[in-house]
Amino acid sequence: MCGRYLLVSPIEALRRLFAVDSAGINLAPRWNIAPTTACLVLRRSANGSRRFDMLRWGLVPSWARDTGGASRMINARGETVADKPAYREALRRRRCLVPADGFYEWPETGDDRRPVLFRRADREAFVFAGLWETWSPPDGSDPLSSFTIVNTAAQGAMRAYHHRVPIVLDAAAQAIWLDPDADPMPIVRAVPFEDFAATRVGSRVNNVRNDDAECAAPAGAAEPVRERPARRGGDPRQESLF
Repeated sequence: MCGRYLLVSPIEALRRLFAVDSAGINLAPRWNIAPTTACLVLRRSANGSRRFDMLRWGLVPSWARDTGGASRMINARGETVADKPAYREALRRRRCLVPADGFYEWPETGDDRRPVLFRRADREAFVFAGLWETWSPPDGSDPLSSFTIVNTAAQGAMRAYHHRVPIVLDAAAQAIWLDPDADPMPIVRAVPFEDFAATRVGSRVNNVRNDDAECAAPAGAAEPVRERPARRGGDPRQESLF
C-alpha cells in the first residue's frame, strides 16, 4: 500500500539519475504527496526517449463514466494487475515510473500507530512501478491523464509495518518496465528493502494540507524493522470490481 509519499529532489538531479531528456517542468519540493494531486511521472516517448510529465494520482480508466473512483485506484495489486479490466491494457501499453524520495506507511498492529517514513539510507531518489491512462470527459473538455502505483505483498522485515508495499524498481527493472515489448510480470514482485531506513514520524503528515519538511521530521529515534507474521488475505481497500 502506498497512500502518501514525498519527492524533494531537484528536477535536474532527477533528470541525471533517471536519464531523462525532457526539461521545462518547474518542480517544487513535496513532502506529503496525496492522492488526486498532480505528480511527476516518467514515461517513454514514441522515439524511445524518456520524458517527465505531470499526471494525477488515482487512475481513471478510459472507459469510466466519471472520475469518482479515482481515489480508490491509487494502488494496483500486482498479483491481479494483468487480469483486472482497469489495469490490464495499461500494463501492456502504458507503464510508467513514479519518482520518489520516500514513502509513508501507517502500521497496522502494535501500540505505536504513528506513521513511518521509508527512505533510502543514502537519501537517493528511486522509482515506483506505475501505470497510466487517459480519460476523455463526456462533455468534450480536456482529457485527464492519471496513474496508479503497483504494489504487492510485503516480504521479510517490511511486514513489521504493513502487509502491502509499493514495487520499487532498480535500474535494470526500470528499463524492462518502460519497454513495451518486454514482459513486465517477472519484476512485479517485492524487492528487499535493506537499503531503506525506517523512521517514525509525527502525525503532521496525516493532514493532506500539511506539505513541508516537518512532515518528515523524526518523532523519536529510528526504530529497527521487526518481523511479524504475514497477514492473511489481501488489502480490502484494493479489492474491487475493476
